[in-house]
Amino acid sequence: MKFVSPKTILGFSAALLLMSCGSAALVSTPIENIDTSPLKIADLSDVEKKNWGHLDLANDTIPGMSVDKAYRTLIGNKKGKTVIVAVLDSGMDLKHEDLDDVLWVNKGERVGDGKDNDNNGYIDDIHGWNFLGDSYNEQLEATRIVKQKLGDAATQAKAKQQVDEKYAKAVQTKQSYEQFLQAVKNSHESLTKEFGKSDYTKKEVSALKPTTEAMQNTIGVAKQAYSYADDLPSFMKLLTGGIKQFADQANYNYNVNFDGRKIVGDNPYDIKDTDYGDGNPQSRSEDESHGTHVAGIIGAERNNGKGANGVANNVEIMSIRAVPNGDEYDKDIALGIRYAVDNGAKVINASFGKSFSPNAEWVYDALKYAAAKDVLFIHAAGNDGANFDAPNKPNFPNDAVNNGPEIADNVITVGALGPKYGSEMLATFSNYGKINVDVFAPGDDIYSSMPNNNYDFQGGTSMAAPGVAGVAALILSQYPSLSASQVKKIIMQSGLPIKAKVVLGGEAGKVATLEEISTSGRIVNAYNALIMAEGVSTGKIQL
Repeated sequence: MKFVSPKTILGFSAALLLMSCGSAALVSTPIENIDTSPLKIADLSDVEKKNWGHLDLANDTIPGMSVDKAYRTLIGNKKGKTVIVAVLDSGMDLKHEDLDDVLWVNKGERVGDGKDNDNNGYIDDIHGWNFLGDSYNEQLEATRIVKQKLGDAATQAKAKQQVDEKYAKAVQTKQSYEQFLQAVKNSHESLTKEFGKSDYTKKEVSALKPTTEAMQNTIGVAKQAYSYADDLPSFMKLLTGGIKQFADQANYNYNVNFDGRKIVGDNPYDIKDTDYGDGNPQSRSEDESHGTHVAGIIGAERNNGKGANGVANNVEIMSIRAVPNGDEYDKDIALGIRYAVDNGAKVINASFGKSFSPNAEWVYDALKYAAAKDVLFIHAAGNDGANFDAPNKPNFPNDAVNNGPEIADNVITVGALGPKYGSEMLATFSNYGKINVDVFAPGDDIYSSMPNNNYDFQGGTSMAAPGVAGVAALILSQYPSLSASQVKKIIMQSGLPIKAKVVLGGEAGKVATLEEISTSGRIVNAYNALIMAEGVSTGKIQL
């Protein structure tokens, strides 16, 4: 499942739970002691909000990846070598104005002739491959385990308990949201009538003196809405999105009678059944926005006066449509990894995950294949705000089976940061874990491309992973002789080590240092990574 963080709404009622490098010196911290950095008191400006992940902690007091600093002082106009980055995700908007000039083009194929011109086993795969056909909505793996009776009795019992509980919660929460939405609509209509305008402000509402019980209720609802959005229409949009999310859970994700795979025409539990899908990895609807947003974070055209800047300045984005509105199939992910590797990708971004994986060995084998072919795999840690190392909190795919030794040295798992430096720096939704989470990167409220030439903010470890994929591509572009394993080590060892404790899962009193909740204890820093990459490539630094 795609890792976009849910927006949590609390307080309306107890029933509601919303969801030139050689001359530069490597700095392990931006100042003598990073933990003495002053806290940023002022709110982010509009410009900072749209670019905070590229900013610098020392200069901006924002825990970004120092991308702008890296371009300004190290890269300049140097393009380097073009790096192919595969976005293994939902479909992408291949016609987007900020992505159309950075798409990977399979030069061995002739457009639309219905032939496998390059003999790679895929017909008309011009920009990548679509493993989902015309399907999009899908069950979660737990639901499929219940329906298909997959795994042992313990696995089936655990899956059934999850499905029963989540289905009931989705139905109940959807109804609560609908009631809340109606209350907010009524409040907005009353306030619009009261002020004679629809663009009234929070200050004006706060100054109102209710003369009736109805107006008192109206103001009370509005004040609760202002806790989560700048205005009531924005909050209604948020609620509408929540209603759709829980409707999808009830209708598709946890519905044992739904079959989203039927129209694809393959057997998803037969790894040898590979004659399926098509060469059109274009997103199917405006709702299918995840892959487009992820791709923009990695490589949206820089400095073209449109939308947002990608992290990497010389990439080709390969679109592999394999993640539906539900849980991905192990077969699609395994074959998607192999497709990316065999067609030239050096970095694969994987902003998805799930808690059950009936055929995990297929994916493990694909990850080992990628490692043998020197391809880096960047994976999102997940959005449960939980300890990823706990035995009851697995997140597939991973590179440490049952918290054991890594199966390969080419996987980076990324947790998410928010823009507020200090104890609240770790995004409330981000998973963490000393064994299973390698680094942290900006992931909360990230501005990037959306279908139909639109742009918007999304948050999740899904947004943190592609930032790191962009840094990896930037390193490989400037220093193409480096191996995937070396790039992984550079990213992990060159990050900023934060020693102060951060709040975990948004729970007061539940705190730890980054060193205690990740392998590296660091936040990714592109500036430092490029300096270290130069040292490694010239033999001055040994990893």
